[in-house]
Amino acid sequence: QVHVVESGGGSVQAGGSLRLSCAASIGISRFNAVAWYRQAPGKEREMVARITTGDKTTYADSATGQFTISRDNANKRVYLQMDDLKVDDAAVYYCVAGYSCWGQGTQVTVTS
Repeated sequence: QVHVVESGGGSVQAGGSLRLSCAASIGISRFNAVAWYRQAPGKEREMVARITTGDKTTYADSATGQFTISRDNANKRVYLQMDDLKVDDAAVYYCVAGYSCWGQGTQVTVTS
């Protein structure tokens, strides 16, 4: 069974930044695709960003220009850099490795 673990969540003021990190028990680099999803209270879960083979990246419209997904093969991590955070960005953020291996999520809180 593959374990996916997110870290880096926390509380930040609006306009601030956070970097989320994702790791997997078998090495995140083994997965051709890794994505970040988020779910806020009362809202549907949505994909925020995905990175695939060759470091091709895809972003939700809401994340474009604000979030950056990247892969660090040396440290076996996938990161989500979130800048200029807004109150609406508050959610539980999940890392998904290979389309089906979900982590437990990490909470991001943004205060005004």
